[in-house]
Amino acid sequence: MKILLKSATIVDKSNPKIHLKKRDILIENGIIKSIATKIDAKEKTQELKLKNLHVSLGWFDSSVSFGEPGFEERETITNGLVTAAKSGFTDVVLNTNTNPKPDSSSDIIFFKEKSKNHCTNLHPLGCLTVNSEGETLAELFDMKNAGAIAFSDFKHSIKNTNLLKIALQYTQNFDGLVLSFADDKSIAPKGVINEGEVSTKLGLKGTPNLAEELQLVRDLYLLEYTGGKLHVPTISTANSVKLIAEAKKKGLDVSCSVAIHNLFFSDEELIGFESNFKVKPALRTKKDTKALQKGLLNGTIDFVTSDHLPIDIEEKKVEFDHAAYGTIGLESAFGVLNKLFSTEETIEFLTKGRNRFGIAIPTFAEGEPACLSLFNPDEEFEFSTSHIFSTSKNSAFIGKKMKGIVYGSINNNKIELH
Repeated sequence: MKILLKSATIVDKSNPKIHLKKRDILIENGIIKSIATKIDAKEKTQELKLKNLHVSLGWFDSSVSFGEPGFEERETITNGLVTAAKSGFTDVVLNTNTNPKPDSSSDIIFFKEKSKNHCTNLHPLGCLTVNSEGETLAELFDMKNAGAIAFSDFKHSIKNTNLLKIALQYTQNFDGLVLSFADDKSIAPKGVINEGEVSTKLGLKGTPNLAEELQLVRDLYLLEYTGGKLHVPTISTANSVKLIAEAKKKGLDVSCSVAIHNLFFSDEELIGFESNFKVKPALRTKKDTKALQKGLLNGTIDFVTSDHLPIDIEEKKVEFDHAAYGTIGLESAFGVLNKLFSTEETIEFLTKGRNRFGIAIPTFAEGEPACLSLFNPDEEFEFSTSHIFSTSKNSAFIGKKMKGIVYGSINNNKIELH
């Protein structure tokens, strides 16, 4: 396959020679053959001339859910990977919320086999505990050998302190990464949105910031005691940002991420009882949102995630209390971030995180495999269902103004455009 990208503005801060320069890029058999001011298209070359075309290293998402196996009506692996590729993502980390849950090496092998020959690479997580029940450690070493990049009980905190301690100690034997979701359910077991002024107005039970922060303090103390590597997915409060910053100053090997919807929305969006805004962790106050944005800019928060979670309509179009948690986010990720931050900052956020999971970082240079995202950063539009490629349509961003459209991606000697 030969592809020629014409007049593409390259966004790659790590390479000052080509950063923000307009170049033609020739790709042959998946390899960047040439980057030059002008390249003439030869026979049997697919020439791409796209409006205000920009190109960067392929984007990475550390938290996506698809559904297969068990919830194929939400999203299959195949359609999920096509959605990711059309949204600019060349590498995604798959969560453990399937049925059955991936708690053995055979489950990881299933994901690796099912995701072959796609433009987007799928990197599966393995369950930290058997069936994510928080009782017994799963086959961590075997799953690591089968291709699991880290271990997580998706959206479930580990209640058993000793179990998390053992997990952090045990995984040091093979450089494993433990994910621990910060949510002490005993604080507010029936809370469905952020506890505060909005929850009082709506008469809905709230979950206080304290539920996240208590659990986070415990996990950080454990990490200080045991050593090891800890990742805290999707923090949501201002105080959590402070706690992570303090832990890093101590030299603890901890990282964290933030969901893009927690950067963009506050709990005021919930006034209309729209269930697409029912997410976990909950949307917090504007003060928290600003603190999360600041924490991302100063590096306390390591990377962003779409936290893409397809949910079928039967589980969303019900009373708010009974609606399932989650919003899809792959298709809207770039447009939201590019509205909040500069394009250079947005690309930096979208390309960070691979090294934390031991995933090879691509290089934008001649002779290297083409792992690229294609986009126009300047076009403003209103996000609608027509922009959604996922099987499920549960997006919190429908009707919101965004800046920047994605053309697609090139990776693994494949191209996926929309």
